[in-house]
Amino acid sequence: MTVHVIDEAKRCLQCKKPACMEGCPIHTPISAMNVFVKANQLNEAGGMLFQNNPLSVICSLVCDHEKQCEGHCVLGKKGMPVHISTIENYISDTYFDKMQIACMPFNGLHAAVIGSGPAGITIAFELTRLGYKVTIFEAKEKIGGVLQYGIPEYRLPKTILERYRTKLMEIGVKIRPNATIGGALEIGDLFRDGYKSIFIGTGVWRPKKLGIKGESLGNVHFGIDYLANPAVFDLGKNSIVIGMGNTAIDVARSALRHGVQNVTLYARGIHLAASTTEVEYARLDGAEFEFNKAPQEITEEGVFFKDVYRDSEGTITGYSDTTEFVKADSILICISQGPKNKIVQTTPGLTASDKGLIVTDEAGHTSCEGIFAAGDVVNGARTVVEAVAYSKRVASAMHEYMQRFL
Repeated sequence: MTVHVIDEAKRCLQCKKPACMEGCPIHTPISAMNVFVKANQLNEAGGMLFQNNPLSVICSLVCDHEKQCEGHCVLGKKGMPVHISTIENYISDTYFDKMQIACMPFNGLHAAVIGSGPAGITIAFELTRLGYKVTIFEAKEKIGGVLQYGIPEYRLPKTILERYRTKLMEIGVKIRPNATIGGALEIGDLFRDGYKSIFIGTGVWRPKKLGIKGESLGNVHFGIDYLANPAVFDLGKNSIVIGMGNTAIDVARSALRHGVQNVTLYARGIHLAASTTEVEYARLDGAEFEFNKAPQEITEEGVFFKDVYRDSEGTITGYSDTTEFVKADSILICISQGPKNKIVQTTPGLTASDKGLIVTDEAGHTSCEGIFAAGDVVNGARTVVEAVAYSKRVASAMHEYMQRFL
């Protein structure tokens, strides 16, 4: 592993305008990282990566590298790009536990973070380093949000999230698990108790439904619910997954790892929304794919589909007159998620879009003074690294806002 990482770092051309860095949503300083590796300065590399991206060790595992950093490496035009993700993971993972995070002295101000997903964790790190005391309110048992309950163990070992929990607590962040804001506690209670600003990073946990007959049957499950704990589901031997995004791929691969023998993914479209690498692994695991199939009705025995007809440009022109019935023991629906709305419903003046997403400006200010938001609850389901990049900007805006109270 070490020899491979060093050899990969040596392959870096040190481009004057590194396209790999431009291809990364958070602009990871890849060239500088490789210089540190070649100089055997792992701690310096690790500190730089964490400063730029507090979730570096996680992003090195779950990012769509083929479309981002590695996909923009100039060496990839004629051969193999530098394996940037492997280098970043080795550095960040090795450095993380021994890292000492320098925090400014406590300035007397408290901030609340609602949700401990990628956005919430980023905000907690950034504000604590700036001298604020932060409390995280997490509705579930463990921290991580989509990292904990939406990404399978084989892609992101959950021990990493425990290490993040330890590191957060080391720098003084308080964590309240099983604490839903919008239930017994509301945002008004947080302001009453002295929090000077509040961050909302609750993600998108409400599955979108197909709107067809049969979705409430006992053999039907929503993919995001399944990923939270696959072991408690009995899917039988044959499963249908409706959808072809990253969640659908994770569901299919997880099902095959938990005893399902045959999994087929169906979609109305003609393109795969998931990353090429994940799709290739899904095929290797045994998943099959069917395109131009529109589900019409779900029964206890399977699903009725109609063929989708398209013109030469790919535009839908109609559907077949007859239906095709596909037998299955279980059906998993994976067609995206939207936000839950407890906080919006219990916070007067907090504006949400017609899709339920919290409305903010580019710096994360909501329609209510002192309340900020970022991540999927603002933008819809996006990547982890995009949530981190956006949340760093929001942390700066929160810092600027709270300075008025000093």
